[in-house]
Amino acid sequence: MTCATGEDQEINDFKKRMGKSTAPGLPKFDPNRGVHATQSIEILQPLPEVSGPGWKLKKRVIGVSENKSGVIVENETLLVDPNGTPYAKLYSSSFNLGAKALGQKFTKRIAAAPPAKDIPKDRGADWIVKDQTTPEQAILYRLSGDYNGLHIDPAIGQAAGFGGVILHGLSTFGFAARAVVSAVGGGDPHSLKYFGVRFTSPVKPGDELETSMWEVGPGPNGTTEIAFVTKDLVTGKICLGAGVAYVKKVEKSKL
Repeated sequence: MTCATGEDQEINDFKKRMGKSTAPGLPKFDPNRGVHATQSIEILQPLPEVSGPGWKLKKRVIGVSENKSGVIVENETLLVDPNGTPYAKLYSSSFNLGAKALGQKFTKRIAAAPPAKDIPKDRGADWIVKDQTTPEQAILYRLSGDYNGLHIDPAIGQAAGFGGVILHGLSTFGFAARAVVSAVGGGDPHSLKYFGVRFTSPVKPGDELETSMWEVGPGPNGTTEIAFVTKDLVTGKICLGAGVAYVKKVEKSKL
């Protein structure tokens, strides 16, 4: 089964698509050595229930960092309708292990996603939600169009130092977003206005996740700001850190 993405109507050649370098001076992205570092999404307005062709993703590079381990590239992507009206803004960064651009330590950034607040150390979480992934979780997530071999071929995962297949970071991202919506937004997906994370540790398909959330103050436009982390209960490691969400909080009935 294939999923239509980009300009391809039938076939998604993931390696070819991801291996292209669109920014002058940057090394080509190696899908087998690339790691998704951060991701966030800001919902500017609800998507229409009925739409048509002509929607676009407008992408630009907003930051580049190089160190002895590789190159981190940060992108900003705007989802617009055929009239140019923006509906969502996404920030993401990827870490290309072993890549070199200048061959020296370097950082430049022209824009950035909203920063996360520190987790309160003086109190426990306000909400905790557990989720169980399944052994076939990465196979299911591939249907979104992300055919990175790292998430299906154990040999690629071994070669990258992960000990085998790991789950897509955005799959874990989705579990955490659902946890926040369920706990804070009363289960209403429209309650989530902004959601961002740093991917800090790999998750294996079948692992159990635990998302802990703290209310840390008011957010923009009448939302509540939530700081959160997601832990892999099998490894005991935090897999999503620096979590920040702006949510239209739904108070539970006392009846």
